[in-house]
Amino acid sequence: MEEIQSLRFKASELLLREEWKESIKVYTQFISLCQKNLSKPHEFSDEADQIDTTKLKKSLCLALSNRAEARTRLREFSEALEDCDQALEIETTHFKTLVCKGKILLNLHLYSKASDCFRRALELQNNGSCETLNGFLDRCKKLEFQSRTGAFDLSDWVLSGFQGKSPELAEYIGPIEIKRSENCGGRGLFVTKNVEAGTLLLVTKAIAIERAILPDSGEDSNSESALLVMWKNFVDTIFDAAMKSRKTLQWIYSLSTGEGEGNGQIPDIKIFRPETEYSVLEEKTECSVLEKKPDMGKILKILDVNSLTEDSISAKILGKNSDYYGVGLWILPSFMNHSCNPNARRLHIGDSIVVHASRDVKAGEEITFAYFDVLLPVTKRREMAETQWKFRCNCKRCRFEEGASYREELREIEKEFECGSDETVVLRLEEGMRRWMVKEKAKGFLRASFWGAFSNVFHSEKAMRRFGRRIPKAEVVVESVADVVGCDERVLKVVVEGLKKHSGVVEIERAMKFGRCVYGKVMKKQAMRALLELGNYE
Repeated sequence: MEEIQSLRFKASELLLREEWKESIKVYTQFISLCQKNLSKPHEFSDEADQIDTTKLKKSLCLALSNRAEARTRLREFSEALEDCDQALEIETTHFKTLVCKGKILLNLHLYSKASDCFRRALELQNNGSCETLNGFLDRCKKLEFQSRTGAFDLSDWVLSGFQGKSPELAEYIGPIEIKRSENCGGRGLFVTKNVEAGTLLLVTKAIAIERAILPDSGEDSNSESALLVMWKNFVDTIFDAAMKSRKTLQWIYSLSTGEGEGNGQIPDIKIFRPETEYSVLEEKTECSVLEKKPDMGKILKILDVNSLTEDSISAKILGKNSDYYGVGLWILPSFMNHSCNPNARRLHIGDSIVVHASRDVKAGEEITFAYFDVLLPVTKRREMAETQWKFRCNCKRCRFEEGASYREELREIEKEFECGSDETVVLRLEEGMRRWMVKEKAKGFLRASFWGAFSNVFHSEKAMRRFGRRIPKAEVVVESVADVVGCDERVLKVVVEGLKKHSGVVEIERAMKFGRCVYGKVMKKQAMRALLELGNYE
């Protein structure tokens, strides 16, 4: 019995000192010894060694709860849950274990189950209330509502100027599914119903993310070294997460390694929901048997193809992490392919990604990001796709621009665009489209390709006075471009600056509409007006 007491004191001391790994080792020894003594009580014949079974069970219950706490701190959630369940088998109303289990379930985004634990713990309080537990219950209620409805509201945070921590966001999977992509031959995300611009499609937290403030671009060697350190830390964190969770590893293995996996299995979207049991996930994926240790080579290939940066052209960072360069792995967003007429954008909020439609999307349409700047001519886009991203874009816009019968004239306009002849480019393009009898959608494609010229002309009062009657109004071009490539901040800027000349209700509503295309429907009108700095316009 002295050995049991010694181990208990040592484990408790290590836990108080927050030495999680060491405390787990000692608690494991203590738990093993307790279980052995409980299974063979007859071995203790000496009265001095007689054990108090009830007391020993209580000690075992507390030890399991404490080991669960230590494992939770190390994000070993599966093992921690097992400890909690064992402790609750001994004592179903063990307060500390119920709270610990609730926290674990909250970390695993199982909001309803977490609520049940906190509610049971609250019932054990004599006065019927506990500020901390009520706080947990409120969090669970809010997150469960977000997860079920997709109704996120960042208004207070936006109006505060992004003060304090980034808001906690629930995991949310909207009207999407994974299917075969016609454009690239691989897999992609598709909408299952018609959605309008701004509609949330997906909210998910990173498996891991690494951020750093990089040296100035002039310090090339230092910048490169910083990136290498970031990447190593990122890979280590991903590998650690895969080691600790079979579900996480299975999710990572569902992604492409970029080695001709066009005929790979199409995962069921259900396996990426937090509530899906591992056994179900195992049945629905190719990797039904996992190695004892994750394959580092395979994981590196997956990260090389699927990692996302926070400063992507189709992304917007909200909050304090905007000062950092960040790279992370978000599972479902990694299934999204590129298109030069994209229909989705993403917000980076804390460690979460919020994906929303940047224009109206029809049921069955693939959800796509812009991997690079798509407000450029097709020649430049083709060059970026093939040199930087190692693929050839086959979207509708690229096929149209490369196959146009007036392609030679477009090349001449492109050369003038490269020389900075913005006014000439806009005039020649608009005149050419009338002569070529280009349809409305195609007009949007071409205006997007020469958006830089249009933007410069719209910002030049001299050019507008001189050519205003010969070119479309800014709102016409903006609508045309946003209809085919979605809205981004550069297009939105033209809309907002137009309010300096015309600030009626219609113009403000138009700015709000395009604001929702860029930022999604995650805030109320007052917050959107503040974000767009429309406070002085009525």
